[in-house]
Amino acid sequence: MLANKMGQLAIRAYTQHVLGMSLVKQADLPEGPKILAANHPTTTDPFYLLAVPEEPLTILITQMAFDAPVFGSYLHAAGHIPVVEGQGREAFEAALARLQAGGTIGVFPEGALSPREGGLGRGHTGAVRLARMADVPIVPIGIHLSRKRVRYVETTYGERTAEARWYTSGPYAMTVGEALWLDGDHEDRPYVRQQTQRLMEHIRGLAAVSRWRLASHSNRLSDSWATASAGSA
Repeated sequence: MLANKMGQLAIRAYTQHVLGMSLVKQADLPEGPKILAANHPTTTDPFYLLAVPEEPLTILITQMAFDAPVFGSYLHAAGHIPVVEGQGREAFEAALARLQAGGTIGVFPEGALSPREGGLGRGHTGAVRLARMADVPIVPIGIHLSRKRVRYVETTYGERTAEARWYTSGPYAMTVGEALWLDGDHEDRPYVRQQTQRLMEHIRGLAAVSRWRLASHSNRLSDSWATASAGSA
């Protein structure tokens, strides 16, 4: 979609020239459809994730973002997928269809923003189930940023209110790991939970790599979303 491609180009320019994002890929992204899976410290993460792949990326984003004036219109035009609370199955089916059509999607396995106090939330199993049903790899991504630069804003659309965390200036780092290929049964619940935990461990480790990369410039090791609450996933 033209709106998706234009949005990616704009985000890529912003992350390079305004945000000053540090993006490191430990391996080339696999060709073809895939799932990009990252931790989620801020509301702006889905948009910065657009800078990672060269091909169009469809992101699963909370419905509240689609309800925002103007911005929501862009999300619809770009073909991103709304996630409505209590109706996750519809988003899951839309994501599966996109993968089966050869597209690449971006997800945040925590299913919500990472804990305010730091660390990662518990991983949901959707990414692993999608990967097995579509027979595509998952690419784990770890994000780190400066918590002092996060702006906390209570956002209300209609009768719904939620906390938004805006992050518009650096430092901000993403580390993209090697693709994970899975071979189990998506209906095998113990297997799916095990692989979800494995995915979250990869994401946590990559977030720590991002943390140390930024720390080498700022020397502020305590300011981390990546390492607090290490046993939370």
